[in-house]
Amino acid sequence: MSKPVTILGIESSCDDTAAAIIQDNRILSNVIANQKIHEQYGGVVPELASRAHQQNIVPVVDQAITQAGILKENISAIAFTRGPGLLGSLLVGVSFAKAFALGRNIPMIDVNHMQGHILAHFIKDKDGSYNMPDFPFLCLTVSGGHTQIIKITNHLEFELLGETIDDAAGEAFDKSAKILGLPYPGGPLIDKFAKEGNPKAFKFGKPKVDGLNFSFSGLKTSILYFIQKQKKYNPNFIEENKADICASIQHAIITVLMEKIEKAIQETGIKKVAIAGGVSANSELRKALLTLEKKGCKTYIPPFEYCTDNAAMIAITGYYKYLNNDFSKQDIAAQARLHI
Repeated sequence: MSKPVTILGIESSCDDTAAAIIQDNRILSNVIANQKIHEQYGGVVPELASRAHQQNIVPVVDQAITQAGILKENISAIAFTRGPGLLGSLLVGVSFAKAFALGRNIPMIDVNHMQGHILAHFIKDKDGSYNMPDFPFLCLTVSGGHTQIIKITNHLEFELLGETIDDAAGEAFDKSAKILGLPYPGGPLIDKFAKEGNPKAFKFGKPKVDGLNFSFSGLKTSILYFIQKQKKYNPNFIEENKADICASIQHAIITVLMEKIEKAIQETGIKKVAIAGGVSANSELRKALLTLEKKGCKTYIPPFEYCTDNAAMIAITGYYKYLNNDFSKQDIAAQARLHI
C-alpha cells in the first residue's frame, strides 16, 4: 500500500492567516486566524496585516497539524500562496514555507490564490463525501479583488475567458456598504439586510461592457449619486429604506454576474458551472446560480468554509501539483499581481 500524500497548505494573501492539512484529497484540518483590527479602519491596512501574520502563522500551523492528528514527519510537501495579494502578507507565508521545507527537507509548491478558490471544489470531507465538478466546466470567481470567468479543462489547465476591467464584484459590495455607512466588511451585511427588502425598489446604472468582461465602477458611482441625491431630500433616507437599498444593490450586482455567465455558457456550450471566491458565500448569488439548472445546466456551489480565504484550497491545489511533480525552488518570490 502506497504512502498517502499529506500536504500542509499556507494562506496569507490578505488579512487571514490560515493553515490546513489535506491527505490525498481529504481534509483533515482547516484553521483560520482572523484579524479584527482592520474593522476600525474600514478596510485592510497592509502593514498591520503583515505584522499580524507574523504573530499568527506558527500557532496556526501548529494547531492545523495537531487537529489533523498527524506528525510533522508525515508531511509530504508544503503548499503556499505565492499571489496575488498584499505583498507584505504574502512574504510572511512564502518565508515560512521556505523555512519549513528546508528544515524538513520536503518539496514546496507555489499556488495561485485564484486557482486555489476554484480547486476548493475538489476537497473531500473527512467522511469521504464530495461534489466535484466534471471537466470541462466554467467557474465564476468573485471576490474583493477579482471577478473572472474561467474555463477549467483539468485540475491544472485554466483559460481566462473574461475579467473585470476595473472594480471587482466584492469591492462593489464593500464600497456600496461604505456609502450606506455600514461597517467593514460590508458585503455580508448587504446580504443580511437584503433578505428583508425589495430587490426592484430602486434601479441603478447598468454597465455596458463587450464580451465576457465585467465593470463595476460605473454601478458603484450610480449608487453613490443616488444616495447623495436622496439624502438631500430626506436625511434619514438610508435608515428608512436600508433593506430595499441593500436588496436593490445586491440585485444589480448579481444581475451583471449572471448575464455574463449565461453568455459564457452560450459561447462555449459548456453547461457545467461553478462559483468560487468570497462573494460565492452570498446567499442571493447561490440562489441565482441554481436557477441555471432549469436551463439544463449542472451547478456547483462550494461549502461556506471554502468560499472566503482559507488554506484548504491551497493544500488541495498543492496536492494536484504534487501528483504532477510541479515543485518550486527556494529562490521563488511572492508576487502581488499574479495572473491565472
